[in-house]
Amino acid sequence: MKTRLQTAVLALALAATPAFAADDLTSLTAGEAAKAIADGKITSESLVEALLANAKANEAGHAFITLDGDGALAAARAADAAIAKGEAAGPLAGVPIVVKDNISAAGLPTTAGTPALKDWVPATDAPVLAKLKAAGAILLGKTNMHELAFGITSNNAAFGAVANAYDPSRFAGGSSGGTGAAVGGRMAPAGLGTDTGGSVRIPSALNGVAGLRPSVGRYPQGGIVPISHTRDTAGPIARSIADLVLFDGVITGDATTIEPADPKSLRIGVPSAFNDNVDPETGRLMTAALKALEDAGATLVPLDMSDVAALNDKIGFPVALWEAKGDISAFLKDNGTGITIEDVAAKVASPDVKFVFDELILGDKAIPEEVYLAAINDFRPKLQALYAETFVVNDLDAIAFPTTPLPAQPIAGSDETVKLNGQDVPTFPTFIRNTDPGSNAGIPGLTLPVGLTKDGLPVGLELDGPAFSDRHLLAIGLTLEGLLPAMPAP
Repeated sequence: MKTRLQTAVLALALAATPAFAADDLTSLTAGEAAKAIADGKITSESLVEALLANAKANEAGHAFITLDGDGALAAARAADAAIAKGEAAGPLAGVPIVVKDNISAAGLPTTAGTPALKDWVPATDAPVLAKLKAAGAILLGKTNMHELAFGITSNNAAFGAVANAYDPSRFAGGSSGGTGAAVGGRMAPAGLGTDTGGSVRIPSALNGVAGLRPSVGRYPQGGIVPISHTRDTAGPIARSIADLVLFDGVITGDATTIEPADPKSLRIGVPSAFNDNVDPETGRLMTAALKALEDAGATLVPLDMSDVAALNDKIGFPVALWEAKGDISAFLKDNGTGITIEDVAAKVASPDVKFVFDELILGDKAIPEEVYLAAINDFRPKLQALYAETFVVNDLDAIAFPTTPLPAQPIAGSDETVKLNGQDVPTFPTFIRNTDPGSNAGIPGLTLPVGLTKDGLPVGLELDGPAFSDRHLLAIGLTLEGLLPAMPAP
């Protein structure tokens, strides 16, 4: 405990410290911000003010559903006061974060991006958010998303289409588009999304930031509006791999720092099935990133993995659409929302999500039970075995591929189809093509930015690893990040 004299000296020292410019504050990573606050170089309040100003200046991009300025500033002042008194501080003390609006936050609406839940205010935080708050994090607000997490554009008809951090005419990806755009757009240093088939990794890649889908079961899933208990997981989004390690450590109780992997020890598989038929600029940046790894001493191992797509098709939709009905219904009841899944479906605003609920979940085209059981009991174990065998037989640390086959596309006109190499292709299956198989296998996936296209759009590289190799995957990510040029700000 500091004496009053020591506290006064600290306050004088803080007052004498040169102020960071507002743009410097918003560019801080979570780890940098935590250290600057702990060292007395900045205050949590000044950081919150700068981020709130940036968020308000970018309101037209619809990154937020709820921006809790008053609550965040009050929490920041309390954090600053506690630090000034020398009270014990957690690894995220005073650091502002954002969370996707399907993750419950006490005292704030948790809408899941859908009108029927716009007035639901949970009394408690989801455990994954509670862990971050216990480490000192401050919640800036709840971010926008593809309605009910059923899509990859975050073109939300109820709360607005989320604009990409690097080009506001293009979509942010989804379903965690608001968190991706907020972190990429310097409205928050880091935050949480959720991922069922790519919903953390896709918006991270499209907004020039890093994202982790942890192995299913590593993070607590309570208090999160679900799709599928087999496939869902929360995951962190940040501008550095070190911040993903920090969040992962806080959430799981593991160490909050790790060392990069030795590149000379790494064997990285490069599956042609995931790397073929990609946008030329995506391919160029992927090739350069993989060459940097190889030049540093890593061994690249060509792989086929052509069996994955057909096997994955028998799992993805059958599992998600079957489980959604029961999981969403149970969540609404168990959390005292006062509404049913039928009430939710009746008010869905986005046409694509409306079709899914009316026809594929509650309607005549719903997945038959026998199709679901075959997916869970037969095809999913085969997919998991295929991944496990690929890693073991080839002695691989990870496999590498473009997170998405092409960069962010225009908001207008891309809901149903986009162009890839001159061909009209369906938007949703194209963007989840590479992220969905690992999701169904339950393995960890890490995306990190590898550069900008000639049009200034971010491209992400994904690393997938064996089940529960999350920490080693992050160590590989640290290594690759250190070999690549720094990602330019928008």
